[in-house]
Amino acid sequence: MKIVDWLRPGIKVKRWVMLGAMGVLFIIFGVIEFVNRRFYSLYYISFYVFLIISGIFVVYISITQGMRSIIALINKGYLSVSLDSRKLENLIYEKRLLVKGPKIVAIGGGTGLSTMLRGLKYYTSNITAIVTVADDGGGSGDLREDLGMLPPGDIRNCIMALADTEPLMEDLLQYRFKDGRLKNQSFGNLFLAAMDGISGNFEEAVHKMSSVLAVTGKVMPVTLDNLTLKARLKDGSIVEGESNIPQKAIERNSPIDKIFIEPRGARALKEAVEAIKEADAVILGPGSLYTSVIPNLLVGDIASALQNTNAVKLYVSNIMTQPGETDGFSVEDHISAIFNHVGAPIIDYVIINVGKINTELEGKYKEEESHLVKINEDLVASMGVKVIEGDFISIKNGLIRHNSEKLASILIETIMDKKLLFDRKKIIEYFYLSERLKENRR
Repeated sequence: MKIVDWLRPGIKVKRWVMLGAMGVLFIIFGVIEFVNRRFYSLYYISFYVFLIISGIFVVYISITQGMRSIIALINKGYLSVSLDSRKLENLIYEKRLLVKGPKIVAIGGGTGLSTMLRGLKYYTSNITAIVTVADDGGGSGDLREDLGMLPPGDIRNCIMALADTEPLMEDLLQYRFKDGRLKNQSFGNLFLAAMDGISGNFEEAVHKMSSVLAVTGKVMPVTLDNLTLKARLKDGSIVEGESNIPQKAIERNSPIDKIFIEPRGARALKEAVEAIKEADAVILGPGSLYTSVIPNLLVGDIASALQNTNAVKLYVSNIMTQPGETDGFSVEDHISAIFNHVGAPIIDYVIINVGKINTELEGKYKEEESHLVKINEDLVASMGVKVIEGDFISIKNGLIRHNSEKLASILIETIMDKKLLFDRKKIIEYFYLSERLKENRR
């Protein structure tokens, strides 16, 4: 089949649209001239009436013929129209649910944050993801060095987690080149880099990419400043660069004592601070404690906003310890590290995993010096933090991750119960919609 045969139905539709626009112009011109002319004659009246009637006739023809062309496109398979009542019902319930959802701010980075966002987007559209920009390794580090832009990797993952895209588009944006100068570089990173090139700043680039991918909620960098993450180890040595910190801690057999950022006067985005102040709930993590979660809290005004907000503040503890970062850490050690860096207790609830993993997988992680995070509930309670337990383990490609659906469910239930955002009637309606949507997805 020739290319023109594929294009002809679409060309006909455009032709009728243009004809309809011309008819509308005839009507407008005839009416305006008829109203504005002070002296009338039979000739002019006949001319303007003819012009208006002709315009109406042209519009009528364009609409009827245009509809026929569209129907022809559908019949030939160029367009597909599906009015699946079940899908339509799901869409209606989902939209009603999302707009009624709580205002949630999620702070962090890495795989953990994007995993949690994938679950939360089915409960509320009022999500703001505040993402670290301290990454300096991998493809993000290369783009940061070559183009002078902020690292796109964690931002990209969060955008993809909240996006409403087809599987093919997601696969495309997550694709990593295997050879050549772009080896190991993500197409999504390049997409965001291109957006950065045609935008006024990185924040605008993130907003544009989010719009293109129909993101639920908002994704934003914690700051537009070029951050460098540094760590002081217990032996007094200073390590520079987010990707170097765990490695140097292992090499020197010295755990992290404290982390800090350069420039120390880095300022948070105004929108990020406002989102925290207006939030119903703020969630920290899950993610690497020292390289994904805490760096955000060191940016100016973020810690202060967390102390002054009326939001429920939750911390999602990691399932496993991380070599070079949290070796031997318990839940209370994670919380203490956050409190020490912020200088104040900013957590109301901690979400912990009590699920178990099989012996084979546990042995694999032990070989890498990684263990299930343990908890002393009495110590956590003495810190003024309440514990919420659940089995959140999900195994993906042999790796332990949080189950996004289970985690999101317990977070929403906790937020709605503790904050009492709405009156009782609205809470009942919200959970009714939520359960109905779950049933329809099955």
